[in-house]
Amino acid sequence: MSKKSVLAVDDGITMRLFYREVLEKAGFVVEEAANGIEGLERALMTRFDLMVVDINMPKMNGYEMVRQMRDNPALRSIPVLTVSTEEKEGDVVKAYDAGANFYLVKPVRPDDLAAAARLLTGSVA
Repeated sequence: MSKKSVLAVDDGITMRLFYREVLEKAGFVVEEAANGIEGLERALMTRFDLMVVDINMPKMNGYEMVRQMRDNPALRSIPVLTVSTEEKEGDVVKAYDAGANFYLVKPVRPDDLAAAARLLTGSVA
């Protein structure tokens, strides 16, 4: 069985490296994008099993990226895990309203990230 693929979209290189390290250790193949526009372009070129999307990014924030994914038939069915420093209930609701499937607050614990990725992709531990 082939490994599930994840696109980590975050403007912080340290966060992208964190996602890569944790998710590769959990058995995923990980690619990266530095903002929402780049993330959408990558998702349209390559089929991913999961998108890990930061909320606060330049050029296009995570809310808008997820909204555009949900409006695009080619991307609509890809699960999205949003990650943010914002932890107010309104921020969480805004992410779910945009179309996110799951929301984690930074700093993300590695085991929580891996468990959410497995859950959203239907992967076994």
